[in-house]
Amino acid sequence: QVQLVESGGGLVQAGASLRLSCTLSRGTFSRHLMGWFRQAPGKEREFVAAISWSGSTAYTDSVKGRFTISRDNAKNTVALQMNSLKPEDTAVYYCAARPNYSGVYTNSRNYNYWGLGTQVTVSS
Repeated sequence: QVQLVESGGGLVQAGASLRLSCTLSRGTFSRHLMGWFRQAPGKEREFVAAISWSGSTAYTDSVKGRFTISRDNAKNTVALQMNSLKPEDTAVYYCAARPNYSGVYTNSRNYNYWGLGTQVTVSS
């Protein structure tokens, strides 16, 4: 079973940077599609970024140029580097996986496994 654990969230001021990490507790995901989603209080979960096993990436428009997704298959880790953070980035960030998929999905319904989330709070 795929088990995902997120880390790296915190409270920062606008303009600061954070790096989120997602790691498998057991197993490997060298051929998995990996994604990051976020959910603000009272709002629906939304797509942030995704990366395929071959390195293809996708980002939601609001984070393009500020966020970068990457993966290290040898370490079973996916990261989300977040720069120039804005208050509207405040949310719980979730790591998600779809095993053995070569493409990129941006809809949360297409992911099979989820972490428990890590809180990111950006103050003005």
